[in-house]
Amino acid sequence: MNTFNQSRTDAKRARSADADQQNFTPLSTALPANATHWMSVWRRNYLVWKKLAIASMIGNLADPMIYLFGLGLGLGLMVGHVEGVSYIAFLAAGTTASSVMMSSSFEAMYSGFSRMHVQRTWEAIMHTPLTLGDIVLGEIIWAMSKSVLSGIAIMIVAGALGYASFPSMLIAIPVIVLTGLAFASTAMVVTALAPSYDFFMFYQTLALTPMLLLSGVFFPVMQLPEIARHVTQVLPLYHAVELIRPAMLSRPLDGYVLHAAVLIAYSVVPFLLCAWLFRRRMMK
Repeated sequence: MNTFNQSRTDAKRARSADADQQNFTPLSTALPANATHWMSVWRRNYLVWKKLAIASMIGNLADPMIYLFGLGLGLGLMVGHVEGVSYIAFLAAGTTASSVMMSSSFEAMYSGFSRMHVQRTWEAIMHTPLTLGDIVLGEIIWAMSKSVLSGIAIMIVAGALGYASFPSMLIAIPVIVLTGLAFASTAMVVTALAPSYDFFMFYQTLALTPMLLLSGVFFPVMQLPEIARHVTQVLPLYHAVELIRPAMLSRPLDGYVLHAAVLIAYSVVPFLLCAWLFRRRMMK
């Protein structure tokens, strides 16, 4: 009898050990395996996107173009000049930055959530040599890539209409890339926490909309109360606007090291956080 009970106990321990071994996932899976694996995820998303590329681009450009010409031409008639330039030229740089913010955030949230939770594309990819970190990095860089297209398209339109200076506006391209990375990384944290699509409305309402209004897109930040100005200086969109606007208006870049450092921090820290959160979520 004792031998039988001992055998049952040993079998139970063996099953428990097997289960623990199956549930064990090293922390390294939350990080990219190497510097190139993410390209497979990026290419997969690109091949899907290019089938609907025209409709996607129109959707991404419609909203910022409405802001640019609706407010720029309408409100601009009453405002006149702001900081020595026409209001629509002032607005063009802010619209470029805000377009990058919205495009990268929406791609990382809605499309990323669909591939991760609804379509379960991530689970299929994880049966390949790619790690979860490769998938997350590929998704972030893909969201950045789409936002760069939107930002550059608006910048080209502004330049063609005389609202941006060439070739100085080319300096804004690296900033657009960095801005796209910052907002894609931040939005992926929200995606990692989201139980459903409805959750994204909290981020849109409580983060993106206030950022859009406070970061110097529509009016100079100096018009804000002092407390609001201090709050604004920790927002990534403010630093993006402070780099993109001088580049598009052919002005000196003041404090570019600080602005770039903040955007880099918003790119790296949220990536590490969302990689850890996705590991907890996907490896249950």
